[in-house]
Amino acid sequence: MKNTSFYQGIFRLSLIMLFISFNFIACSQVKLHAGGSDLPKEKSNIGDKKEMSGDTTKYKKAIFASGCFWGTEYYMQKAKGVVSTEVGFIGGTKDNPTYKEVCTGKTGHAEACLVVYNPDETNYEELTKLFFETHDPTQVNRQGPDIGTQYRTEIFYLDDEQKATAEKLIKILKDKGYDVATKVTPATTFWKAEDYHQNYYENKNGTPYCHVYKKKFD
Repeated sequence: MKNTSFYQGIFRLSLIMLFISFNFIACSQVKLHAGGSDLPKEKSNIGDKKEMSGDTTKYKKAIFASGCFWGTEYYMQKAKGVVSTEVGFIGGTKDNPTYKEVCTGKTGHAEACLVVYNPDETNYEELTKLFFETHDPTQVNRQGPDIGTQYRTEIFYLDDEQKATAEKLIKILKDKGYDVATKVTPATTFWKAEDYHQNYYENKNGTPYCHVYKKKFD
């Protein structure tokens, strides 16, 4: 009986240790895959089509919100000089939000696209023009059938030069008669969205339902 009790105790202890180990591994995996922290490092997430090469330290970044981030990314990916794109959330109050949480409208985030580009092939002004020409910047807290503050039109600038460029283009559009609702805001932490949102239309072989290209600048 003593031997039986001893082995039962060892067995129970083994089960407890196994349970603790399993939970530690699970929690570690959640933390690793839960999202971004600050602005992501330059990397390609478009595969072999636009694989990064050469001196990546010269690459620059831009962050645009123009409704559903699937559509924003779709057009940015196709632009000349764009090295990589990443969709996520910015401008809210909660750290590392999930897509489900952002959709409630309670976190204050906007769906956005972070663009990494080569300044030898394009520039911030050209990308910002594309931003304005691929969505309706006059709509407030919506884009097409998508309604909510997370679908607002907003530019998150990373330096004063980007801010000045955005404001200049907004003035041009207003002078043309567009009642532009786009906000120009200092960038805060960009939180990467879940993997299934990345390269959405490329992976699905689809096209945007609420983003259409329309030339607005001469």
